[in-house]
Amino acid sequence: MTAQNELRLLPWSGPEDKPCYLSTGDRNGYMSRLADNIESEQLETAAELLKQASETLGDEHASPEDVRLLAKELTGALRDVLRVATSRGHRLDVSGPHCI
Repeated sequence: MTAQNELRLLPWSGPEDKPCYLSTGDRNGYMSRLADNIESEQLETAAELLKQASETLGDEHASPEDVRLLAKELTGALRDVLRVATSRGHRLDVSGPHCI
C-alpha cells in the first residue's frame, strides 16, 4: 500500500468533488504529464482572470452581473490554484535544505 505522502493530488476532482490521487514513482509517465499540463493550464487561466478582474473592477460601468460572473470564475480558479499548491507542496522534498 502506498503511503499518503507518496500520492500525488491530481488537479481535478472525482465524484462528489472528492480529491483524486495518483500513485506512481514515474514523474514522466502519461498521467503525471497530463496532470502537469492541466496544472499549467489552470495557472494560466488564473493569471488571465486576475487581469480581467483588475479591468472589470476598474470599470465604473461594469454591471453587477459582470462582477458576479467574475466572482464565480475567480472562485473556481482559486480552488484550482489551491489544489495545485497543495499538490506541489506535498511533493516537495522535506529532507532537503530549507531556505529561511
